[in-house]
Amino acid sequence: METNQLITMTKKEAGRFEVIKDLLARKIDGTEAATLLSLSVRQIKRIKVAVRSLGIKGIIHGNRNKKSNRKTNPEIIEKATEHLKKTYHDFNPLLAKEKLYELHNINLSKETVRQLMIKENLWQSRKKHEAKKHFWRERKDNYGDMQQFDGSYHNWFEGRNEQELGLEQCLLLAVDDATGRITKAQFNFNEGVLPVFRFWKEYIITHGLPISIYLDKFSTYKVNHKNAVDNQELMTQFQRATNQLQIKLITAHSPQAKGRVEKMNDTLQRRLVKEMRLAGINTINDANHFLPEIFIQKFNQQFAVVAKKESNLHRKLDVEKMNELDKIFSVQSARKVRNDYTIRFQNNYYQLQEVQPTTVYKKDAIIIEEHLNGEVKISLRNHYLNYSCLPERPKKELDVKLVALTSKKSTNWKPPTDHPWRKSFFINKKQPVLLVGKS
Repeated sequence: METNQLITMTKKEAGRFEVIKDLLARKIDGTEAATLLSLSVRQIKRIKVAVRSLGIKGIIHGNRNKKSNRKTNPEIIEKATEHLKKTYHDFNPLLAKEKLYELHNINLSKETVRQLMIKENLWQSRKKHEAKKHFWRERKDNYGDMQQFDGSYHNWFEGRNEQELGLEQCLLLAVDDATGRITKAQFNFNEGVLPVFRFWKEYIITHGLPISIYLDKFSTYKVNHKNAVDNQELMTQFQRATNQLQIKLITAHSPQAKGRVEKMNDTLQRRLVKEMRLAGINTINDANHFLPEIFIQKFNQQFAVVAKKESNLHRKLDVEKMNELDKIFSVQSARKVRNDYTIRFQNNYYQLQEVQPTTVYKKDAIIIEEHLNGEVKISLRNHYLNYSCLPERPKKELDVKLVALTSKKSTNWKPPTDHPWRKSFFINKKQPVLLVGKS
């Protein structure tokens, strides 16, 4: 018989023992004991038998101080800890858990990894956040109904290749509101007109036209000037392009309004940065291949949700509209034809040729289009005009005695000997003229 044995009990177990003693002394019956301990009568009977047989030990659970049959092998814990300290020291527990399984075939729960990281001072235990007090807008019902769009400036490459990339790079990101899927992501140096145009042109070719785009009031997307309140014709290049494509633009008044894409940016700043580090990605070009080929598909499979309805509201473009994309996604500037049928644009001078696809008059308002491939076109009434780039500023002529340029050569007027049309052999037409695009 064992004597002087120290038995450790919790307050709950001590209270339970007192109730069972009263039951054995017949001060209460089994139903009353079950009510006092919030147990079933059947459980009370089992505990009563155990206490009668083992004494106070009958209250304590039989697995107390026994090793679990599901305890992780200490060697696996040691290997996991080594990888955490060496490679994943700045990962969060969820991403560290995924990489341990994916790259090292170590399958641990997120909580186990979290506890290991806390023990090694790689992670700090955080208090649960209070419930958010602001209203969360309900998701759209269908895929393609709304795309949330934003540009995120961050040190995405962690200083690798800093001389070429600088300290910060911009990730252009579109997230579907209904599903939370990343529909397109692309790195660039800034959030200017040309990078945004390239982004959405590729998006539309791949997915089609979304119903609406939800974005912020950055100057690329919205004219932030007091006159724009009263003058609705003031619009950016991006607003003009989306109007032509019949895409509705919704501008948010705060970052929280388009919270899904803002939250996605935060997630990617933690997750994508480390994925590119592990993959050895050090350039924007490599990153823009890595995103669609590897990262986005895997990310969407893990985190995207199912839309309430199955319809895809992206509108496919017909052949005619597809052929107009180059024109729509060009930077367009208004100019006027001068008296000598020249046009000045960004300190370059363009001489309109005598033969044109449509009639051109002096003072006609024309549109100069700077295409994404660097090509410059001059448009009038949906016709592209024939022109040549002058090597220098032309001599000022108050009035060229030619009423208009047409599709037929004029026989009533001949240009003087010093007119640019007479000097066309000085111009190398095969040499492209490079213009600095707007950003």
